[in-house]
Amino acid sequence: MVESQDSAAPRRSQRDRKQVKHFVSTSQSPSKRKRADIGDELTDLSELDDAEQVRDEDEEDADAEDESDHGPDFNAPVTKQKPPTTTRKGKVKARGPPPPKKPRTTKSTGARAAKTQRGPRPKAHKPKAANGDFDIAKLTTEVNISTDNHLFNTILNPSSALQSTAEDFLDTLSRDSGPAQAQLINCILRACGCNDSVDADQVVDYDGVVDTLDTFTEGLKQENSPVYPLTSKLPAFKRFRTSLSELIERIVLAAAELGTLYTSDLMTTLQTWVVAMSSSQIRSFRHTATVVALELETALCQVAAAVEKEAEILGRQREGERKRKANNKASGVREKDLEDKFSAVRKRRTALAEFLKEIVDGVFVHRYRDLDPNIRAECVKALGAWFTYYPAHFLDTSYLRYVGWVLSDLSTPVRMEAARALNAVYAQSDHVGSLTHFTERFKPRLLEMAGGDTELGVRTAVISVLSAIDGHGLLEDEERERVCLLVFDTEVRVRRAVAVFVAGVWTELVEERMAATTSKGKGKGSDKTKARVGVKALAMLLVKWGKALDRTLETVEEESVLSGESGVVTRQRVHPPYMTGADPRSRIVLAVEALWGEVDAVGEWEEILEVLLLDHSAGGRDDDMDGADSLVESARNTVDAAWRLEEVEESVLLEVLVASLRRAKAIAASGKKGEEEVVTSDVTRALMKGLPRLFIKYQTDEKRISDVLSIPPLMNLDLYLEMRIINAYAGLWDDVIKQFVSHSSQTVLTRAVSTIRHLLSATSLANTNNTKILELEDDLASQLRDAVAGREEIEVASFSEDEIIALGAVCTRMCVLAGSRDLTSWMEEDEGGKQSSAWDIVSALVERGRLGYKEEERMIEQGLHLLGLHIIWKARRLPDAGDEAADSNKLRETLREQRDSLLERLIEYAVGTQSNTAEGVKRAAFQNLMNLYILFCPTRPDAEDGQRLPTEVLALQLDDEVQYRCAGFIQATIEQYAELLEDDRPSEELTERDDSSDDQEDVRAVKNVKGKGPSKTRSKTPAERSQPASRASLEQEYQFVATVSPFLRAIRAGAVHVKHGAVLLAHYGRLGPVFDLFTKVVVDVLREEGMYNDNGEVVVDVVTQALKESFGLLLDSVVRSEDSSVSLAKQLASTFMIRGAQLAIVRRLDSQYIVRMHTVLLTWIIKRISTFDASKNKKQKANAVLFFRVLSALLKSVESRDALSIKAHMDQCFAQSKIEIPPTSKLWEPQRMYEKKLSSILTKGKGGKGRKAKGATGVTDSEESEPEPQPEPRVEPEPVEDVPPPSRPRPRPKPVRRPPSPAEMSEHEVPPSVSQEGEDETQAAPRGKSQPGDREVESPVEAPANPRTVMEVVAPTNGNELARKRRRPEEEMEVEESETAGERPSLEDVDLGEETSQAQNLMSEFIIRRKRARH
Repeated sequence: MVESQDSAAPRRSQRDRKQVKHFVSTSQSPSKRKRADIGDELTDLSELDDAEQVRDEDEEDADAEDESDHGPDFNAPVTKQKPPTTTRKGKVKARGPPPPKKPRTTKSTGARAAKTQRGPRPKAHKPKAANGDFDIAKLTTEVNISTDNHLFNTILNPSSALQSTAEDFLDTLSRDSGPAQAQLINCILRACGCNDSVDADQVVDYDGVVDTLDTFTEGLKQENSPVYPLTSKLPAFKRFRTSLSELIERIVLAAAELGTLYTSDLMTTLQTWVVAMSSSQIRSFRHTATVVALELETALCQVAAAVEKEAEILGRQREGERKRKANNKASGVREKDLEDKFSAVRKRRTALAEFLKEIVDGVFVHRYRDLDPNIRAECVKALGAWFTYYPAHFLDTSYLRYVGWVLSDLSTPVRMEAARALNAVYAQSDHVGSLTHFTERFKPRLLEMAGGDTELGVRTAVISVLSAIDGHGLLEDEERERVCLLVFDTEVRVRRAVAVFVAGVWTELVEERMAATTSKGKGKGSDKTKARVGVKALAMLLVKWGKALDRTLETVEEESVLSGESGVVTRQRVHPPYMTGADPRSRIVLAVEALWGEVDAVGEWEEILEVLLLDHSAGGRDDDMDGADSLVESARNTVDAAWRLEEVEESVLLEVLVASLRRAKAIAASGKKGEEEVVTSDVTRALMKGLPRLFIKYQTDEKRISDVLSIPPLMNLDLYLEMRIINAYAGLWDDVIKQFVSHSSQTVLTRAVSTIRHLLSATSLANTNNTKILELEDDLASQLRDAVAGREEIEVASFSEDEIIALGAVCTRMCVLAGSRDLTSWMEEDEGGKQSSAWDIVSALVERGRLGYKEEERMIEQGLHLLGLHIIWKARRLPDAGDEAADSNKLRETLREQRDSLLERLIEYAVGTQSNTAEGVKRAAFQNLMNLYILFCPTRPDAEDGQRLPTEVLALQLDDEVQYRCAGFIQATIEQYAELLEDDRPSEELTERDDSSDDQEDVRAVKNVKGKGPSKTRSKTPAERSQPASRASLEQEYQFVATVSPFLRAIRAGAVHVKHGAVLLAHYGRLGPVFDLFTKVVVDVLREEGMYNDNGEVVVDVVTQALKESFGLLLDSVVRSEDSSVSLAKQLASTFMIRGAQLAIVRRLDSQYIVRMHTVLLTWIIKRISTFDASKNKKQKANAVLFFRVLSALLKSVESRDALSIKAHMDQCFAQSKIEIPPTSKLWEPQRMYEKKLSSILTKGKGGKGRKAKGATGVTDSEESEPEPQPEPRVEPEPVEDVPPPSRPRPRPKPVRRPPSPAEMSEHEVPPSVSQEGEDETQAAPRGKSQPGDREVESPVEAPANPRTVMEVVAPTNGNELARKRRRPEEEMEVEESETAGERPSLEDVDLGEETSQAQNLMSEFIIRRKRARH
């Protein structure tokens, strides 16, 4: 049966070919071959389109297309009734029922049979019935869409032959148009998810279409989100869109070929219904109708293009016939035949133009700006297809403008489709002339999207569009440069996308310079000449673009500072070069990686090296090429003017060389086995000759020599030994040492030490390495002793400016070298007492730090680092703790003396009170102080093998006083850095902040509570406002991080108590994301202290202190929002519990500490509120109330019993402070939210399986979005504000927490209702407390109720206690105060004696008030 199905599909496709030829090729002069060729062109175009679409679905139709391309031509479809034969013609003439029902009578042989067997494979996973048909019964159980339409079912069936379906539909249409058109419209209705249908009369009643659709849509409006195939994720609809588009296209193409498109009402009916449906308010109707209309337009574009081509051919034939008319009088018959054909084609073209215009005007112009971004994207995508299929009509400004307008669409898919459509537009090179106006109008927007769109895919697509535009020469030089600057972008995809564009610019420049060289009489350039010119062109472009980027960034920074809008064009900023590090990611490195493989000069590192080794200083500039004497100068000099480099170009090209060498090795490492070794050997051989010359050429240039020093680590040093050129290796050592001892730049020294480490790693050259490293140490010792020669007391001696600079450089070199090599023996070497050791000299220099000379800051800073490294290296050599040998004890004593003397200086310089130390020296002293105490911390764990650590014998413990001083130093550092960030804030914003009134502050506080938050400008932190960061700001951040991180490590190691971490926590969210990562380390330490060390007191102290200080910044007007304090509270809340798998709580902090935390903070903030209230400071009072938002974030781990204590304490504090809270004041909304959360915890803990557990009626939708439920605050077991509106009746049998029906509310004194309420309350009663009976509950029913009190219970503004406290009659105040004064701190403290009756009365009173409120 499968074989029969496979053979049926090609026969229908070929039968369609015969019908097409029958309609098009019929003429009165069949002997003329040219007339038949017109029909063949139309037929081939239709069949090609059909085959391309079917090939995307499965391979069977693709094979049929391949066969049809080689089949013979035939003239008539009369063979339709003949039985199938083994020939191709017989095979395509078969006609009958669908393929699965028609048995195959012939067998395919050879390759054709093999192709046919591949067809069913992609269909094997589709559900089929026993007879091979699609099983559609399953669909009816998944969606509510009727399957009574044959066309709709065919679209759903992945094994259906859509071409056969289209032919059958057109046959039915020709016999009886009404039912056929109704079937097609019903198919569209099913695709909309509508089960209504139209009959043959309704479908042609064009005046009643709108009314009919209104009737249909009324039923769909009842469904919230009706399912329809285009957006459904069900597997049955996976290929629905593709099949729908294909069926529409096949119907239109077949109707055009048969002539039905022009002679029937098919298009009129479709347009009438589809246009009306596309304006429906129902999304399913609007979306589906738009898709159908767009697919109709796409198919009509193909037909119109074919008709246009036919008209063009007929026009040429008419012109040729007229030219032959004078000589051949018998040609009148042919001319008349051509005129008739041309007239028919003109009529078809006119009809198609009307069809196209109707869909564009009725659907596209309205739906391309639809509210649904999917519909907008569909429109733009279809427009791109129209540009491709019918460019003669649609490549016009009137249609192109739509694409230009949607380039600013908010939806990413819409902008993406617009970029793809423009790619199709500029691919039409024959119609570039019509794109000039559009290009000029929308080029600025395209350039803006390429540089700053939020979606990377859109940026890369737009860059492709700009490349196509540049290919037509429609970009100016400034615009091309702007695009080329993207090669320095931080996004890899953007750099790779623009690489093709840059390659075109580079190629054009190379050709230009080569042409100039040839025009000077130098003849045709060789490959070597072209390669050198390419290197020169690359250097020119990188220098030009680098300068342009610097100018752009400087301009943007200035504008951002003036306007107060920072962060613009941040994605063009490259990675900043750090002060240290051997391999910074510079912009040149990024450009080389992007251009690799696109620009030939980037990968030709041999040519780059040769050009750099040339002497470019002898000749003039490149501008002299055009001069009359340039040829003479070129002949006289060694470097041709065509590739002579300028100074800045040499620097850039040297960076390109280093990046190219690294890239070549990286690619070789990822290639075949052994390829990396070959490439490394080639690089080493080339550098053996060229590297010494580069050292000589650039030894005086700091920037260039740092690049040269990064080259030796790329070499295979063993090759020196294999080639027996040890002298060359020694020369390399000498060059590196020379640069190390002659430069003082941090970058040069760091890269030189990196090279030295690489040289020392060559074990096969150990003899040379040992000799040279000793020479380097001797040179450093000589420099140090010579700098202090002739001075007895270095601590107080006077030094000249040059001597101070020299000493600073020597200390820097020693410090950098000591960072990677143990120099302890060399530092203590004194040649038997004949000379002072390096340790003594540096220690004496460090003693000058107390003098506070600014000029000596670097020298002393580097000296402190050197001494600290010496102690660390010496501690590394300590013997085991159990080793009591004499040498071991001597080593320990020596280390103890050196360490203690250094610590004394460090404490004095960092946190001393008498020292006049420079800021840099303070930072260096603090860093080394923390490092030493971390190293010798007594709480460090034992070694992995269980033995004691060697440093345990020399353990140190930091005094409490010094710890407090260190915390103060960190606090001062933080404030200083915050001031630097605040300086970047525009003065306008500061003025606005100072001039804000009290009322504005109140409104801001309320908005923050509601979740709207402050405005965008106000919410920016200083760190965010400082972007894009300049080099100075980056260096400041680096210094700040380098100062704070040792203090953080000390807390982590236990050298500093974790309570001092509150200094860091208080500034969470204020200083940027890097600082926020620091605070997370403190949070982790707090969690360990509270959970594993049972040290909850520390957690309470740190959390309370941190939150007080953090919120104090708001009260002191240092920050403008409480958001950072709320975020900090959320972070600290994670220290109260540890969750395991599936969020199960593994450990929890003792509840007494959590209660204490809340009580301490409540006492503090209520006192502050009372102070502000007494002083009538409304602004500060409004800010202080916001602290309850912070407290709300700490309620995650609070239990019911703790919530009661916390609330009682809060009420007591308010009562003692005599603060009245208006129940309707929005200012106190944070406090009400905090109280609601407490009541929610109470209800959840007491309710059990009662109302709170069963119903979700106590929490509104807005409250469910919060971390915890937020019912109204109430100490009693059941809050009044948790009652939902009375529209939801509550069931009588179970105590579900819902309001009673109106009848029940009118009968609030009925005993069953009261008893039910009493049952709910008894469930929440404390343990050990007697539950009230019915008599006790009903006893207060007769008590009079104040209407004013009832109304305030209903109002969801504040808790009942607060409402009663402020608004109820005087006789009830005493009872309420006894309830809220804190007499019952917890449920277990309730007395079982005299207080029982009072509690029962209060509970009964609460129940009655609740019923009256409902009533």
